[in-house]
Amino acid sequence: MSQSLTLSHQTGHIHTSIKLPASKSEANRALIISALAGATSQVDNLSEANDTQLLQRLLQRDAEEINAEDAGTVMRFLTAYYAITGQQKVLTGTERMCQRPIKVLVDALRELGASINYLGEEGYPPLKINGFSGSGKSELTIRSDISSQYISALLMVAPLLPEGLVLNLEGKIGSKPYIDMTLSLMQHFGVEATFEENTITVPAQKYKPNSFHVESDWSAASYWYSIVALAKEAEVTLLGLKENSFQGDSAVAEIMQHLGVYTTYSEAGITLSKKRLEKHLSYDFSQCPDLAQTIVALCAALGVTLELTGLESLRIKETDRIQALQIELLGMGSTMEEVTPGVFRMEPGIITKKQLSFRTYQDHRMAMAFAPLALLEPVEIQEPNVVRKSYPRFWEDLGKAGFEITYTT
Repeated sequence: MSQSLTLSHQTGHIHTSIKLPASKSEANRALIISALAGATSQVDNLSEANDTQLLQRLLQRDAEEINAEDAGTVMRFLTAYYAITGQQKVLTGTERMCQRPIKVLVDALRELGASINYLGEEGYPPLKINGFSGSGKSELTIRSDISSQYISALLMVAPLLPEGLVLNLEGKIGSKPYIDMTLSLMQHFGVEATFEENTITVPAQKYKPNSFHVESDWSAASYWYSIVALAKEAEVTLLGLKENSFQGDSAVAEIMQHLGVYTTYSEAGITLSKKRLEKHLSYDFSQCPDLAQTIVALCAALGVTLELTGLESLRIKETDRIQALQIELLGMGSTMEEVTPGVFRMEPGIITKKQLSFRTYQDHRMAMAFAPLALLEPVEIQEPNVVRKSYPRFWEDLGKAGFEITYTT
């Protein structure tokens, strides 16, 4: 039975302190590397996100069939992990996951000597992983403009290869901060690598067990930035964030300076406060694509014209995020069109409805990106439980901030 919730806020005044969920990007990498190091490392503050909890369970399972559900990093990281460690597994996922391409990664692993077969359509899960015999090859070229998760998956297993790996990145590097995060975590667990221009070199070596504390999630912080921008009056403290973060989505602090939010850093985290906003914004999201939905929805609500580039990877996420945004913006009187190849323009309209309603398309970020608009008009969010993927306490935290929430089925 489908469910929806309705959000509203009586005063528009937000004064709260929030303990954000831990970063699933950091947590998932730390879990894979810890497993490669012998699973004796202590990883603290693991994300409560479903993706991380799922990966933790699957790494402990000995079953032949592994279901990655709707978790893209879990599917891609485990494909490389099982292949290079010589395990025999059937790796599958939800219907949508089996529509998300994985050919680039599988081709690369096959070149290195992994035996992987497709059980359905060529280039897509489910996969049959049959072990690793080694090809003697230690240098690959891989497209870097589709998904950085393919690159991170290969990098994490690279030290286990007999000759290590030289990885040449072809084209514009998308989501580079996530690659940097992977290399930094590898270094934390004792593996040295070099990243010069478009080439990453990882010599053959062993991981060393180490403890690691996962930072709070900057992607989750982005929704609170939107809340502060849309509130009449606001001061929000977000705990557990660092100024010098591994996470590419920490770019939200710089972006939101243009959209009416100022960030103050402290040992505990960050505090958000209101400032004057600008009426036009142009931004390249290629290094932080997960922020795009939040910024699009906020600019539409604020009446800010937005020009976006770097959205290539959004077509193959939990949903086609570009199409989903284009559809849902129409309900606000706004439009988002591709004006030249790869360049989108969002033109805000006038909100005439007394209640807004948004579909989530089985995508957690669609739900959370549009929820802050409840500070303007009541908002209905359909299938709100999708937030479990990355921020299970999201609705509970909104309740702490004074949002009124009504569930209907």
